[in-house]
Amino acid sequence: MSCASATLVVWTSGWLHGLAASDDVLDALHTWAEQHEVVADDDGTATALDLPGPDEAPVGPALLLAALRRAGATSARLVLPVPGDVRGLGGKGPLAMCALRSGEALVIPSVHVGLVPKIVADGVMRWTVFDLPSSTGLEHIPIGEAEAGLGAALREATAALASLDVAKHRPNVRKEIADLAAANSALPWPDAMPPRSLRVLQRAAEVDAIVSVARSDSPGGAVSASAMTARAEALLPVSEAVRRARCAAVDEAVRVLADSGAGRH
Repeated sequence: MSCASATLVVWTSGWLHGLAASDDVLDALHTWAEQHEVVADDDGTATALDLPGPDEAPVGPALLLAALRRAGATSARLVLPVPGDVRGLGGKGPLAMCALRSGEALVIPSVHVGLVPKIVADGVMRWTVFDLPSSTGLEHIPIGEAEAGLGAALREATAALASLDVAKHRPNVRKEIADLAAANSALPWPDAMPPRSLRVLQRAAEVDAIVSVARSDSPGGAVSASAMTARAEALLPVSEAVRRARCAAVDEAVRVLADSGAGRH
């Protein structure tokens, strides 16, 4: 599915460019948890942004927004790291390690920080703010290229689903996929969100739903180790296309929001 980091990237960018109120950002975050809290990973980052350090009580995300504005933040970027690809996270440091465990992060190069979310209690998501020494290597993926890749991935995913006989043992597989896709795409976005970004995110949700169903075993079904390996190998490039598409769609949204905000001044 999509992720909390994507929500914060887009809404924060909209807020920084005058296209959303701070309450809009906070309301959008409630999709992921009832309560959000913020803490810095180290004392240096805490001092630089006037946020609580690792041994202090966390604060709410409204104070994070205020800290980012004071520091001169301009926009954020989504990073969805996987083993072997932690580009844009400043090397193999605490940020990259934490982001890998979470599977997501956002970076704000203009103020040299990265943030990683984690559920720490029932209904509570904590955002840890890390120092970002460099965002070198963060890939820019043109949205047209990502959209084309996603179309090809959708065909591959459908073929993989058929070859793995998922539907044979799961008569309601189409509804299962549709329900997953709907759940994955039912997220609030700013009014100025570009339609193309929305379209790509929706398609990514559809492909991701197919991958999720294809990866899971039918109830009571026994799958051999070789079949599981074949399934994982067949679906890996599809998952990569989804990852790239989501990053590209969010990047495009941030770009459009920045341009729209500039036109208001």
